[in-house]
Amino acid sequence: MPIYAYKCESCGFAKDVLQKISDAPLQDCPQCNAPAFKKQLTAAGFQLKGSGWYVTDFKGGSAPATGVAPATGDSPAAKPAETKSEAPSAAPAAPAAPSTPSSTT
Repeated sequence: MPIYAYKCESCGFAKDVLQKISDAPLQDCPQCNAPAFKKQLTAAGFQLKGSGWYVTDFKGGSAPATGVAPATGDSPAAKPAETKSEAPSAAPAAPAAPSTPSSTT
C-alpha cells in the first residue's frame, strides 16, 4: 500500500497516511477539522540501486541469442552506412609566425 502525504490548507498540519489506491482521499483535517486536507505531490518512494538489468545487461559484448533471423533484402538496417567525404575547410590556414624575433638596429 502506498503512503500519501497530506497537508491542511487551513492550519498547515501535515501527515503521511498509509492508504489503498482504491481508498477515497481524506478531506477533513485531523487537527482543526476543516475540510481543507489535500493530498500532496511527492517524489517516488523507490530507488533503483545495485547491479540490476539496467546496469549489467546489454552492456558491450555480443548480443544474446533471440531466435530471430537477421534482416535481409532492401531494409535500411541491412545496408551498410554510407560515409561522407570530408568537406574542405571554410577558413584558409593562418600564416605561420616567424620563429625568430626580429631585431631593431
